[in-house]
Formats: sequence, structure tokens, C-alpha cells
Amino acid sequence: MYSIPKAVEDYLKKYGLNDWAIETPLISGINNVVVVPAIAEFENLKKFLKSFINQDPLYFDSTLLIFVVNNTNSSGDEVKLDNQQTLIYLRNIMTGSPEDALGREVLDSDINFGVIDAASPRKTLPEKDGGVGLARKIGMDAALNIIDFSSKGKKLILTTDADCTLDQDYLKEVVSRFNKQNLSAAVVNFKHDAACNDILTDAIICYEIFLRYYVLGLKYAGSPYAFHTIGSTMICDYESYIKVEGMNKRKAAEDFYFLEKLAKNVRIETIDSTAVYPSGRGSWRVPFGTGQRINRFLSKIQAEYMLYNPESFNILKQWHEVFYSPGKTEITYYLNSAKEIHPELIRFLYYQSFEPDMINILKNSKSEEQLQIQKTRWFDGFLTLKFVHYLRDNGLPEINMFDALDKLYGYLNMPWIPERNNKDIPDINIRRDYLEILRHS
Repeated sequence: MYSIPKAVEDYLKKYGLNDWAIETPLISGINNVVVVPAIAEFENLKKFLKSFINQDPLYFDSTLLIFVVNNTNSSGDEVKLDNQQTLIYLRNIMTGSPEDALGREVLDSDINFGVIDAASPRKTLPEKDGGVGLARKIGMDAALNIIDFSSKGKKLILTTDADCTLDQDYLKEVVSRFNKQNLSAAVVNFKHDAACNDILTDAIICYEIFLRYYVLGLKYAGSPYAFHTIGSTMICDYESYIKVEGMNKRKAAEDFYFLEKLAKNVRIETIDSTAVYPSGRGSWRVPFGTGQRINRFLSKIQAEYMLYNPESFNILKQWHEVFYSPGKTEITYYLNSAKEIHPELIRFLYYQSFEPDMINILKNSKSEEQLQIQKTRWFDGFLTLKFVHYLRDNGLPEINMFDALDKLYGYLNMPWIPERNNKDIPDINIRRDYLEILRHS
């Protein structure tokens, strides 16, 4: 066991989880830990492993995979059985007795991996918190006990999901970018499989357009929270992890709140030179997110080809230009400017107690840098989303997806907009074109 920095010891004593042990062969020199929650993912896990052993082997010695196989006591028998299959499969590889050709490939590849059993009797996750957030936290906290803090290079905690696959250069690009540019936190590009022409592909194209449109709108508006919040794409160094008091235990949106916490303390970059490929399936695993949106699309319970009115991002852009203006220390400047931008903006700020909060921020900020930090923390990612929803519900309702895209592309002076032939919902190949533009924006 390596010497652990005092800051890490303090974190583990105060916030760390140690009720679940990691099973792994004796390893040394680990700089990078990839945490992979898995619940009922026996078949998908094999696809993930296949993509991982195709990474650059130069990084295998310094990298450890941690699979957090998890369920609660109330999970169904099918889930529990699947998890036990996963545990047996992984343990057989670790003990040198793989049960199939892929297992032998994994064994021969010399990748380092460990297993945390949060699925067997007396080891299950508690009902109250049992879910993806807690599973990630268990693995990410365990990483702090595995990392070799005496070795050179950044010490990274990466998270992805068992139903994902990875580009062959995922490890190489992430590790090299963090080390060469001294990054603190980042999200990796992601792409769902949009190659087919079936209803599931329709659903995933629609959903990925929704995700990317919102982030592009935030970029246009100059938001410091203009990044994707997808758990399978998150990376941070260990210093940033303990600085924000670690991962949360949320059953859903754990990625949104973790990245928001990071963004209030460090800069979050986007690594576009490689990609994670999340599953585009429907799912019961979380109450909202990709799986639930796919389920909703397939059930046809509401119109899905709708997006936030792009005028919302225009209002947000004007507000950011005012709110983040340097050297402004009078509350009347912010209030009068908000009234001029849009009547609903000043109402929203009133509902959010902006005036007393901003007076307090101005009073207690001793420097311009401190003031800007406090502004960013006040108008955070969650409040930004609340504002867009408030405008949606108060005069700027959602509009046709492709009308919204055309308008936003126009705001950004993009050189090419797909030809829709006056169709509200264009053919699937045109929808792919819209998605590809967003992927490169």
C-alpha cells in the first residue's frame, strides 16, 4: 500500500465509503482508474471489455478498471442472476480460469481490473440510495486507495458505463490530454449509433439532437456550463474529486450534479479527439435520462420533435453579457439591465431572490476574480436550466425541432443548413445531417 496524501486521508475519513471491498490482484503503479457501474449487464459487459482490450496497451500497466456490480435487495431475480453471472465471469478471468475466448483475450491482454461486489447477499446497496450515483461513488472512492501517488503524471478517475464501448484511442487521448495540458476535469465526446433506419434509431437521433441543441444553445449564450453531463464521459483528477467532496449518491442526474459541482471549482474541458459510444436502448435503470427518453419516444405519448425556443438562448446571452460584465458593483445596473432585456427575466430573478443574494455577493467579494467566481456559482447549471424552462412556460413555448435548429444555426452564422423541403419532420437521412452538424459544432 502506498502513502496517501493527507488531503486524501481527510476526504476518506469524512466522506469516503469503505463498506465494500475491492477484489483485485496485487498491482502497482496505477495512475488512472476507470470506474464502471454494472447492473444486469452481463452481455453488454463483454462488448465493453472487447473495446477496452483494444486500447493502446502502453497505458495498461498504469490503468485499473473497477467494475462495481450492484443491485439492491428489492431488485428482481433476473437482475440478481445476471449480476451473479457477471461476478463469476470476471472472477474467473482474475483467477486465470476464463470461461470463453473473450475471457482469454482479456487475460492475455494484461489489463488490470478489479471487482466490487455490491450485489451478493449482505453486500447489496441500501434501498434508500441504491442506484448509479452510489455505485459510481463506491468505485471512485475506492480509486483513492489504489492510485500510486508516488508515481509521475496526473492521477485520474474516469467513469463510464458497462453498456458503452470506447474508441480505440480513448485511454491514450484522455491521459495524454490531461497530462500535456494539465487539465483538472473533462468530458469526452459521445456518439450514439445512428446508422440504422429503425424506430430505435429514430428515437436516439431525436434524443441526441435534443442533448446537443441545448449545449450548443448554452455555448451561443456564453454559459460557463456549456458541456454535456453524461456519466459515461466524465473524468477528473483526484485533487478535483476531493475538492468537491466526491461523488454524490443520487439515483439519477448524478452526472449533472457532479459536473456542476466540479464546474464551480475547476474548468471542465471537452475532449473531442476520441469518443464514448453509449447504448441507445430503452431502460428501467434510472427514472429519467437516455433510457427513459427512448422509452417515451417509443410509447408515442407526446410530441418528441420539439426543442426549446432559440429566443431563450438569445435572452440568456444578453443576460450573461450583463451579469458577467467586469467592474459592475451596483445592484441597480443588473436590475435595470434585466428589465430592458425581457420582462420575464426580471420576474425570474425576483423569484430566485436575486436582489438580496447579489447584494450579499457584491458586499463580500474582495476582488473582481472573487466576484466572477461567486456569480458563476450563483447562476449555476441548474438555475440556467430552470430559467430556460421558466421561459418555456411563460411566453416562449417549445417549437418544431428543425425550425429551432435552423434558427440557432442562423444565430451562429453556420455556413450550411440541411434542405428540409418544407417538411416539419424531414427524412431520416436529413435528420442525420442535422445531428452531424451538431456533433461538429
